[in-house]
Amino acid sequence: MSRFASGVTVVTAARGDQRFGMTVSSFVSVSIEPPLVLVCIAKNLQTHAAIEETRAFAVNILGIHQLDLALRFAGMKPELSHRFVGLSCSTGLTGAPLIDDSIASLDCRLQAIHDGGDHAIFVGEVVAAHISRDEPALLYHNRLWQRAVTIEPPTAPRELP
Repeated sequence: MSRFASGVTVVTAARGDQRFGMTVSSFVSVSIEPPLVLVCIAKNLQTHAAIEETRAFAVNILGIHQLDLALRFAGMKPELSHRFVGLSCSTGLTGAPLIDDSIASLDCRLQAIHDGGDHAIFVGEVVAAHISRDEPALLYHNRLWQRAVTIEPPTAPRELP
């Protein structure tokens, strides 16, 4: 699966005054009408329990300027006592934290949970979308953090008269 490039997100949830979040690359748009997305979260994580209990989550799509944030929420910054320390967030309609500097945030109400082995597949209806930056998305491919490079498609040969 490391051969498949994906965008990088931080999925967040809140339970009372506690906030939870983790770096997630297993995110996809499911439907335009109604607007549905899915994320896959390991069943043994606190973020999973918070989403299941509150029936809400946010997907914060990271830009190339947010590699440090991706590492933080992936648990690769062990010196941080809490992943949200010093991070500017607002609260979505669902109560889920929205990371202010993300290129986009999707505030979601949980619509369905499906079994996915050691993960749960959470399908959420997007109740609000926030776009804050216009920059390329952060990508993850082959265990490396990357940015997209534009490739011009070849021109189709013209038919001769």
